Amino acid sequence: TQSLRLSDVHRKPHLWRGIVSITLIEGRDLKAMDSNGLSDPYVKFRLGHQKYKSKIMPKTLNPQWREQFDFHLYEERGGIIDITAWDKDAGKRDDFIGRCQIDLSALSREQTHKLELQLEEGEGHLVLLVTLTASATVSISDLSINSLEDPKEREEILKRYSPLRIFHNLKDVGFLQVKVIRAEGLMAADVTGKSDPFCVVELNNDRLLTHTVYKNLNPEWNKVFTFNIKDIHSVLEVTVYDEDRDRSADFLGKVAIPLLSIQNGEQKAYVLKNKQLTGPTKGVIYLEIDVIFNAVKASLRTLIPKEQKYIEEENRLSKQLLLRNFIRMKRCVMVLVNAAYYISSCFDWDSPARSLAAFVV
Repeated sequence: TQSLRLSDVHRKPHLWRGIVSITLIEGRDLKAMDSNGLSDPYVKFRLGHQKYKSKIMPKTLNPQWREQFDFHLYEERGGIIDITAWDKDAGKRDDFIGRCQIDLSALSREQTHKLELQLEEGEGHLVLLVTLTASATVSISDLSINSLEDPKEREEILKRYSPLRIFHNLKDVGFLQVKVIRAEGLMAADVTGKSDPFCVVELNNDRLLTHTVYKNLNPEWNKVFTFNIKDIHSVLEVTVYDEDRDRSADFLGKVAIPLLSIQNGEQKAYVLKNKQLTGPTKGVIYLEIDVIFNAVKASLRTLIPKEQKYIEEENRLSKQLLLRNFIRMKRCVMVLVNAAYYISSCFDWDSPARSLAAFVV
């Protein structure tokens, strides 16, 4: 949810070649920057114009972050991720702890690498997990610019997935175009009674974001997303978040649409659901979706194991889940207590027949 905003791109498609998933696990033996012999460390990541900042871990030289960040990889050959560690100082400039780099061109794709990086110009190590996931070409553009409304492009796409092209690139099963038009009646996430909503559209490991519409419960995005389909049994996920500049974005609602259930060219209002997709939440989102695919390629693809999804949402504390687990535990305890009372009553001869039977057994 902290990924690059695309509000500055309106008139041309924005493409990337893959996703770099970084999990910041821990720091070891970092340099003490405070008078108490400890530090309040946090880490900054930068790949081109994409930037992330980890949370601050107070009073420790061996912080445990367990945070995950996703970068978009625009260059086929990779790139350099600059990493710097800092000590947070209230009221004055933060202290520099050290720096290191990751050369993505030296890492193999579709594999998770565990890296222990020595901090230069400082002390200690950072432990990271880095995964490079290749992505078929995906794009985002304005509603006025979309592939299927251009007759030449539509004809080219139909030809690419015609029955005559069965053995041409078996991994390229089909083409998906998603128009994210607008949402209505969203949940108010801010104290002002408004929200700052944006959309995340995901198909397996391909992930695209709209721009943010500020202070609005009925936002209009009017964006077109295109994806290459690798598996016709995939599920398209569209999630609406409220942007919060001070902390992670707030969840507003989600829809999950199996590709095989899509009716081409039909604009539909989808009721937003909760994270588990078990019940509705407030608001609806209007989408228009088109799927073009080669049926033979799609059938062959079903024989191949499902693509592993590397982008997983961070698990956050849920009050509803906590309450549900508490009630479940309470029931288990009550069953044990009642069983103990029953066994005790057998020894108290409350019912002579039952007690006699218990002793015989």
